[in-house]
Amino acid sequence: MGIFDNLKQNKKTDGVDVSDSLLTLTDVVAPSAISITPRNINVSGTMARVFYAVSYPRYLTDGWLEPVLNMEKELDVSIVIHPINTAETLKKFQKKVAEVQSQINMRASRGEVRDPQLEAAYRNLEDLRDKLQQAEEKLFDVGLYIAIYGENDAALNKVENEIKGSLDSRLIYIKPALFKQEQGIQSIIPTATDELLVHSKFNSSPLSSFFPFTSFDLTSDNGILYGINRHNSSLVLFDRFSLTNYNSVTFATSGAGKSYSIKLEILRSLMFGSEVIVIDPEREYEYLAESTGGRFFNISLSSNHHINPFDLPPPGADENPADVLRSQVVHLIGLFRLMLGGLSPEEETVVDLAIRETYALKDITEQINFADLEPPLLSDFEMVLAGMNGSSSLISRLQKYTSGTWSGFMNQPTNVDINQKFIVFSLRDMEDELKTIAMFIITNYIWAAIRRRLVKRLLVIDEAWWMMKSEDTASFLFSLAKRGRKYYLGIATITQDVDDFLRSPYGVPMITNSSLQFLMKQSPTAIDNIQRTFNLTDEEKYLLLESDVGEGLFFVGLKHVAIKVIASYTEDQIITSDPSQILKIQNAKRELADREL
Repeated sequence: MGIFDNLKQNKKTDGVDVSDSLLTLTDVVAPSAISITPRNINVSGTMARVFYAVSYPRYLTDGWLEPVLNMEKELDVSIVIHPINTAETLKKFQKKVAEVQSQINMRASRGEVRDPQLEAAYRNLEDLRDKLQQAEEKLFDVGLYIAIYGENDAALNKVENEIKGSLDSRLIYIKPALFKQEQGIQSIIPTATDELLVHSKFNSSPLSSFFPFTSFDLTSDNGILYGINRHNSSLVLFDRFSLTNYNSVTFATSGAGKSYSIKLEILRSLMFGSEVIVIDPEREYEYLAESTGGRFFNISLSSNHHINPFDLPPPGADENPADVLRSQVVHLIGLFRLMLGGLSPEEETVVDLAIRETYALKDITEQINFADLEPPLLSDFEMVLAGMNGSSSLISRLQKYTSGTWSGFMNQPTNVDINQKFIVFSLRDMEDELKTIAMFIITNYIWAAIRRRLVKRLLVIDEAWWMMKSEDTASFLFSLAKRGRKYYLGIATITQDVDDFLRSPYGVPMITNSSLQFLMKQSPTAIDNIQRTFNLTDEEKYLLLESDVGEGLFFVGLKHVAIKVIASYTEDQIITSDPSQILKIQNAKRELADREL
């Protein structure tokens, strides 16, 4: 019977033909027309070609079928397995073993040289016979059928060449089902029929290598646990400091669990000896800092914590003081460009000269080692500007930072000590207009401190889109990402405003300079941009749209897996960002304190 001969049968009820009036399931799924040629079959305008495997190598490695299954082509694969009766097979094995042994004895009696292939066959037959007798192995007739699809012969030939090239390199050879394309399609469609009947015999061990449901494992021998592989429940275990660079980016919508995930990484990194510094825009890391014995600095206009932007990093043993001072001048020009709403070329020249003269007031020049000298303040810079021509506009814009409302934060000597295992800078109480400036100053201060002492560190910048808003701050962040490896520094950037991040000219370079990339639940407005940037398939796109809290895609280099972040109960109590859970913890603490009183 042909492939569709039985799809439409007349049905009679009480002698009445109702086939024309009753729509059946087969009427719905049946194609409108088919055309069969020796090499192809055309089903409703779609060309298909079916192949079967005819030869395999002596040994099959695990996952040999994976390159075919992972091809970005439309294809179907059918693996048909027929068990063979072990008792009947053993009788044939006994006869075959006797024949091979007889050939070996005959060669020996004639004094001929031993045949290694014959002896190897004898050993393999005996070994397999023993395993069959002990029920350690079973035998199967196995058929591997592959159907490819395309619009025309040229498209089919292209896919055929790719599949043959992949399998030929593994000594696995396939042939088209000539004059049997109809039987081939019947063997491919999910009806559990085998019409081709082209089989090879396999015992259990090599047959296991056919297993098609494989997924990448992202794990290493050392590192911290990032989560569980959602496909096969394996551990996603990595040490970021063993990769090409130590940077990571995390993109997620609000409430997807991005801060929870990075706090879990921080907690586990601290356990393995890493130092961690966090720039926290929402005061989410305060409890984590308290629980781990870290330092928490609340940066605001009324805060007692200050950072002087004129601070200079002490020159290293291999650094020239002149180069360090020159680099700091360039950094300060970028800072003033940000603070003053841009600089004209003439104003930039005035600012450059004024910065150098401001340092000279404190005897800081390119000719001396200034490691132990006191740096100037912003008010000193204003005083120098006052004595220069063409600086009136600069002074009027600068005064709000030196003597106006915004003077509290940056016109003071630095009194922040970050010589701790865990440091958090919170910017929640800083005005929005100053957050980008404050992040720039803090990040530069951290960078200067990092260069003083070589130790494994992780710098976490939450809501990094604040720094990507300005070209100067984005450029500085990108330079940290490129230079951090030299100082054993990994930078973890986290953002929920993906479009703002990628809109910056430094957005995509930041991603390409990050060995670890974590995509969590995305909003429908941002998903298309994410899909283009990370070259995601449609299935991965919908996975990100439908992910639960703590779920997403985890990238390491060219590999990526679907991941779920999992914390222990104790870790969860320390790192949770759920307001209801935090309230319960606070109430429990309050009740405990009341009982102690």
